[in-house]
Amino acid sequence: MMKRQLHRMRQLAQTGSLGRTPETAEFLGEDLLQVEQRLEPAKRAAHNVHKRLQACLQGQSGADMDKRVKKLPLMALSTTMAESFKELDPDSSMGKALEMSCALQNQLARILAEFEMTLERDVLQPLSRLSEEELPAILKHKKSLQKLVSDWNTLKSRLAQAAKNSGSSQSLGGGPSSYSHTTTANKVETLKEEEEELKKRVEQCKDEYLADLYHFATKEDSYANYFIHLLEIQADYHRRSLSSLDTALAELRENHSQADIFPSMTAAPFSKVYGVSLGTHLQDLGRDIALPIEACVMMLLSEGMKEEGLFRLAAGASVLKRLKQMMASNPHSLEEFCSDPHAVAGALKSYLRELPEPLMTFDLYDDWMKAASLKEPGARLQALQEVCGRLPPENLSNLRYLMKFLARLAEEQEVNKMTPSNIAIVLGPNLLWPPEKEGDQAQLDAASVSSIQVVGVIEALIQSADTLFPGDINFNVSGLFSALAPQDTVGDRLASDELPSIAMPTPATALAPVPAPASVATKEWSEAEAPPRPASPKVNKSTLETAAPSEDAARRSELGPRGATGRKERLACSYKTYFSLANIFFISLVNKLFWTKLGQLPE
Repeated sequence: MMKRQLHRMRQLAQTGSLGRTPETAEFLGEDLLQVEQRLEPAKRAAHNVHKRLQACLQGQSGADMDKRVKKLPLMALSTTMAESFKELDPDSSMGKALEMSCALQNQLARILAEFEMTLERDVLQPLSRLSEEELPAILKHKKSLQKLVSDWNTLKSRLAQAAKNSGSSQSLGGGPSSYSHTTTANKVETLKEEEEELKKRVEQCKDEYLADLYHFATKEDSYANYFIHLLEIQADYHRRSLSSLDTALAELRENHSQADIFPSMTAAPFSKVYGVSLGTHLQDLGRDIALPIEACVMMLLSEGMKEEGLFRLAAGASVLKRLKQMMASNPHSLEEFCSDPHAVAGALKSYLRELPEPLMTFDLYDDWMKAASLKEPGARLQALQEVCGRLPPENLSNLRYLMKFLARLAEEQEVNKMTPSNIAIVLGPNLLWPPEKEGDQAQLDAASVSSIQVVGVIEALIQSADTLFPGDINFNVSGLFSALAPQDTVGDRLASDELPSIAMPTPATALAPVPAPASVATKEWSEAEAPPRPASPKVNKSTLETAAPSEDAARRSELGPRGATGRKERLACSYKTYFSLANIFFISLVNKLFWTKLGQLPE
């Protein structure tokens, strides 16, 4: 017994620092020996990284989204901000900044919770399985093989010794030694049987261990992907957080720059447009679409659809104030503001934000929130459609008009960088917010939580505008802004509105030379299709001609040399486009008539 223990201690002493043992080394090639040496370090690395990464989580491990968000420090900060801004004037700069910061912290908390849940699912759990299950199972097989090989070697030594003793007793001859010889022979046979059985077990354990090593070698790349995926998840989390911060900061700066120190000085000029209920405004002016909504949409369709960061970047406070005054006092003369799309977008946001009741109404606030909370896209779309159907007619008309425009704006997202999600983040708080209830602490706390749901509602409305609000729409509903025709409809007018004015060639003149009629038609078409100079719809030609020099001079002084040059270049490019289209259309028309007439001639 003592000899066996000494033999085992000698074998353990021979084990190398890298895990190589005499029992397993004789079964492994050089490649598998290197794989075997990486088992223990890999197990330690997976265990240590999992432990430290688990400590980095701020939320409750294993909890669902809502429970995890409630435990985050960012959510606690959002709740504190919500409790703080209720004591401030909601129209004050500090109150608005605190309210938007509250919503932003809530959004950042949800982004963090999603990041941690993804991290647990895709990194922490695989690392835990690797360090606690997969690698320990391989190492267990290794220890089993070592023990079996050690026992096998010991049994072989005993068998050799017994065989030696049997041979020496046989050489002594008969007498009492014959009985001893028989006993020794039986012992040898028993040891041989034990050795054969142990050899089979060694072979079986060896095969399992080799299979484990091959499996580990083939899976090493996937184990390395756990750490690569960790970096990818972190990068996505920081990108989403940065995007939310940039959007919110732009909105905060815009609101801060637009804050008027002396509101009494600016309340009178546009009190009948800004700050009054939608129904009163429409009834007083006899309109179907609110004046600021239609005017701003038409101006943006004219020159602002491809402006990067529209509704996100702030405009100058003085320009925005002057545009809002002009909107109420003289809405026929808004063309000068077309060159500043950010001021126009700011005027539209300001109108929606200053409505006494949001465009999507207080009464339906809970219904919008319930629709946004549905997970299944089809059910959510159906719920949104039902809520839209319960809007008052005037609110539905203006919401449909606005969503159709925002869907058109999102089509240019490759240029203007305003995706439906970005538009919803910027405009959502201006279209829907919860009603104020004095003393209702739960309602106040829910204001920050519901902001992300409001963004989800607006994003879904924009993405499904054609489904929720079917049919085409004429953005120039009142006809008041004909001079602000959208740029993308010019080609359509060329092909449809002006087509009947072309003189069709008669059979007698169909074979006449092409150049003469082409030049005449081109001249007529060019005069008919030349884009009108920006002017008020109800200003006559003489007034326009007398007012043009002073207006152009004022506009050049505002825009500067670069702005004036840019407008001239765009106007020249438009003229060239119109003339080219007219020539191509007329030549193709004359050629068609020529060959048609030629086909009717007798052979």
